[in-house]
Amino acid sequence: MDTVVIASTEQDAAAVEAVKSHHAEMAGTLQALARRVASAADDETALAARDDLVRWAQRDLVPHALAEEKAMYPPAHRDDRARLLIDAMLAEHQLILSLVEGLRTAPSQVEAAAEARALAVTFESHLTKENEQVLPLLASSPEVSVAGALAGMHELLGGHDDHSGHAHDHGPDHGRGHGHEEAAADAATTTGGCGGACSCGETDGAELPELDARTVPHAIRHATIFGALDAVRTGSGMVLVAPHDPQPLLKQLEGRAPGAFAVDYLERGPEAWRLRFIRVA
Repeated sequence: MDTVVIASTEQDAAAVEAVKSHHAEMAGTLQALARRVASAADDETALAARDDLVRWAQRDLVPHALAEEKAMYPPAHRDDRARLLIDAMLAEHQLILSLVEGLRTAPSQVEAAAEARALAVTFESHLTKENEQVLPLLASSPEVSVAGALAGMHELLGGHDDHSGHAHDHGPDHGRGHGHEEAAADAATTTGGCGGACSCGETDGAELPELDARTVPHAIRHATIFGALDAVRTGSGMVLVAPHDPQPLLKQLEGRAPGAFAVDYLERGPEAWRLRFIRVA
């Protein structure tokens, strides 16, 4: 569910929303990478997907957890109302680290898929507590500056290069277009898309993992979709199911990663819009 955070300053409110947006994006990436492990056609492909997930976790998820311990948890731990919660969150960090290690050493698709699923579920539960309990507590306290605590903490707000080498900015203005609206509109209205004629080898949406955005809360929908798209490797793709024609999302995507995806409409409403995204660069 969406949680309304009452912050003591406008800067803190913006910082909280930036962290929550980055949380949603990370969750989307983790879910997409975990699905790739489980849906692989054989052990070799699954273990390659496992390695992709481990690399992402070591570069993004683990530094994010360490940044939380440095920036967010100390001021929350000083509040009597949150001390036990923060102790539990620190214990969950150790669980997350052990799940990443278990995933790294998983010898088969079955075991890797189980570890990946456990990691995704644990991380999602962890983020829910941060979004709905820790962040509101910090933001409502006039003695704590959330914006000040998070200043320069790129591991909490994003802003580094993703696995594909595309630089993103996940701060309070995350997701806004940067002058590529016309190119995005051209891509969005292309009905041929990949069309089975490009080097990616994809011929129809049924062969790709599918993300049904209709089940994602509206406030974090775009960030979750961007997280899932960040997990797509060049030559691969995913199918998005949306409750409406996602023109704003396509413009934002082109602003984040110009020319990175070929977009193909598979269904145009009225109840659902299905789009195929193939990463071409």
